[in-house]
Amino acid sequence: MAMKRNPITREGYAALREELERLKKHERPKIIAAIEEARGHGDLSENAEYIYAKERQAFIEARMQDLENKLGNAEIVDTSRLPTDRIVFGSTFVLVNVDTGEESRYQIVGVDESDISKGKISVESPMAKALIGKRVSDEVVVETPAGRREFEVVEIVSG
Repeated sequence: MAMKRNPITREGYAALREELERLKKHERPKIIAAIEEARGHGDLSENAEYIYAKERQAFIEARMQDLENKLGNAEIVDTSRLPTDRIVFGSTFVLVNVDTGEESRYQIVGVDESDISKGKISVESPMAKALIGKRVSDEVVVETPAGRREFEVVEIVSG
């Protein structure tokens, strides 16, 4: 069975690549040095520095493996020439909350690059699924963790 390809923007792919490089070039050598130093302090069974360093090493190795898998399954989507008449993967758009009048700007991105604090919502999220294909002035009802929200699409910005 083929692995599922995960759509990702160029920026998201670059961010994952940078994190992997940082872990390989900086964090891994630093933790290996810390383990060696802690080993020199004698009894390893009661050596908190050694135990912490080994746990940190396991975390770093697991994260590197995770990043390599994500990069390997990534399908970079060119967001430079997106349609502006409807919302698609990679689109940046402005919504207005019908109840509060509050405007929010979002971009639909890959699962591995979503960050709601930066307005980046996962393509797998209920909100993104409800918005894909919508046009300016379309209304959409979304089940959010805070309850049902009704939004109107007020602008679709090019990628």
